[in-house]
Amino acid sequence: MHAITLEQSVAMIPDGASVMIGGFMAVGSPNRIIDEIVRQNKRDLTVIANDTAAPGRGIGKLVGAKLVSRLIVSHIGLNPETQRQMTAGELDVELVPQGTLAERIRAGGCGLGGVLTRTGIGTPVEQGKPNIEIAGINYLLETALQADFALIHAFLADHVGNLSYALTARNFNPVMAMSAQTVIASADNVVPVGVISPDHVMTPAPLVDYLVGNP
Repeated sequence: MHAITLEQSVAMIPDGASVMIGGFMAVGSPNRIIDEIVRQNKRDLTVIANDTAAPGRGIGKLVGAKLVSRLIVSHIGLNPETQRQMTAGELDVELVPQGTLAERIRAGGCGLGGVLTRTGIGTPVEQGKPNIEIAGINYLLETALQADFALIHAFLADHVGNLSYALTARNFNPVMAMSAQTVIASADNVVPVGVISPDHVMTPAPLVDYLVGNP
């Protein structure tokens, strides 16, 4: 794990990259990194996340700045700007049931090709996906998700990169940390090694490539 500045963390993300971003309606999202992406004007991003928060909040800032070309998310209903761009054909949006999205990301981190689920059968979610029958029951094959970068946020990080999350901010961050080629983490508090009890480490240091230092 390498400690880097906020500016350095975003500078390594090229235009056109695929990026997983943790958080649920901006709770647990790496908001400092998101702000820096806007400042550096990184464009044509594919963003994999639970949602796009709201205008001016979290991932909503990326959408508002028109830095995103494709979204893979579970819902966009609380961000009218995302809806507007999708309806206007300016933004490609793939809507995925929330549990399926989490499982596809987890599968990507575990080296699996995908998961079988009954969620979405008989709905538009089913279109274009293999339908597999097991013991007389039909399942959809949902392929695994991986990304070039995972941008995650923790409550605590230690100096080697072990991470612990607070309450519901845990949400998508741990599975995303498993499913990207490069993991960039920010944290509310950076503490010496040993302050985080081993039982409270939710993302172990070997998964974290870079830790953004606090200002």
